[in-house]
Amino acid sequence: MTNASKIVASQYDIIIIGAGIVGCAMARQFTLEGASVLIIEKGLDILDGASKGNSAILHTGFDAPSGSVEQACIADSYQEYLQIRKKLKLPLLKTSALVTAWTEDQENLLGGILDKAHINGVDDAELITASATLKKEPNLSNTVRAAIHIPREYVIDPWTAPTVYMLQAIENGATLQRNTQVLNGDFDGESWQIQTTQGSFKGNTLINCAGLYGDKVDSLLIKKTSFEIRPRKGQFIVYDKATSKLINAIILPVPNEITKGVVVCRTIFGNVLVGPTAEEQKSRDDASVNKKTLQALQQKGEEIVPALRNCPITATFAGIRPATEFKDYCIQHYKKEHYISVGGIRSTGLSAALGIAKRVFADYQNAGNIHKAPDKIIYPSVLPLAETEQRDWQKPGNEGIVCHCEWVTQREIKTALSGRMPANSLAGLKRRTRVTMGRCQGFYCAARLAKLTEGAFSKEPSLLDEDTQREQAATRYL
Repeated sequence: MTNASKIVASQYDIIIIGAGIVGCAMARQFTLEGASVLIIEKGLDILDGASKGNSAILHTGFDAPSGSVEQACIADSYQEYLQIRKKLKLPLLKTSALVTAWTEDQENLLGGILDKAHINGVDDAELITASATLKKEPNLSNTVRAAIHIPREYVIDPWTAPTVYMLQAIENGATLQRNTQVLNGDFDGESWQIQTTQGSFKGNTLINCAGLYGDKVDSLLIKKTSFEIRPRKGQFIVYDKATSKLINAIILPVPNEITKGVVVCRTIFGNVLVGPTAEEQKSRDDASVNKKTLQALQQKGEEIVPALRNCPITATFAGIRPATEFKDYCIQHYKKEHYISVGGIRSTGLSAALGIAKRVFADYQNAGNIHKAPDKIIYPSVLPLAETEQRDWQKPGNEGIVCHCEWVTQREIKTALSGRMPANSLAGLKRRTRVTMGRCQGFYCAARLAKLTEGAFSKEPSLLDEDTQREQAATRYL
């Protein structure tokens, strides 16, 4: 639903600003608890901001600061994801993880990391020798000295899970308003009146999940903020699907004060991912990639897994994390203003989103806000994109394959363009189907895709949008 004129509620219990991963989980949580919810997203589609680029790991929180809000949210979210994934058909690739030490100094830090993992409740983490590490991962460089094995670190789909969260919210009564930017807002002591580019909306409580613009939204609406967004770019390279047999686990480095470091892992789509970098920048929108950084990433990945040398690279991309001056999340409930700010979620948003939503709702409820949960809950699902699942191209009546690199069928594209939350942009369609995201980056399927999507989007994109063009250009440089 994209037009303000179609929204029928005169006033909502909750207005959520931002439909990234955290906003999607927040919409689901509050809707299933019985609140009437409106989600406002300035992008053409959900997940258009920081959420469109991440490493898609379901973390246990083994290395999160003990006792932090982040660690608690990751742990709660991890458990809920495993509880609901079968009902919602959420993807999961059981990989495990290895925190690998390559120098004596790094090896000396493993004991502290293991102690923290046990304090954080990840008691099955264990220190293993170099020979045991190479037995698990024979394609790792034989210069590895030791590792911590974390059996329950998994890989998931970076987009399907939050898409299903939002779809479940909508199916159970929430309203999504895309292509809508908040301009201003007034609080009269009881409720909010929000002015946007698509009209005015009333709500009792605002929840700011604006990600990279969280501090700006705070300052706009309540004239104060408890944090400052300091954008941190992470660039990635994606190796061809043939490389997925080279590793089994998520290969993690010993982290430092700034970043968890460069990860080498399989994706649920059958590729191998290397990244991210950690680059401080002023721009909140510049997700460009560059040759020098990508080459350094490639070199790092191939030092860790030498068998990656001379393997083709399918794509490159960058994500921007909404880091702040603080190491923990910045979740603040301004009770007098009926306003909750959820900021500084950084790189663990996908892992922590369900736990963040649960924590925010509990605080909201403790403030005296009571709702009656619906008697019946709808559990929607979407067509699976994971290589570990049966894909639509393997099923009858799929109307043929459009994108042969990613095996995307015409039925999948039509399904993504219809229903309660149709793709509203080419980028949104790509995240729902992976069309144009394979080896040829849309070169062969572009003409057919143009016909299938004609008139489907609220803003007509070029057939290869800017992100895809950057990816193709960077890949050619490697």
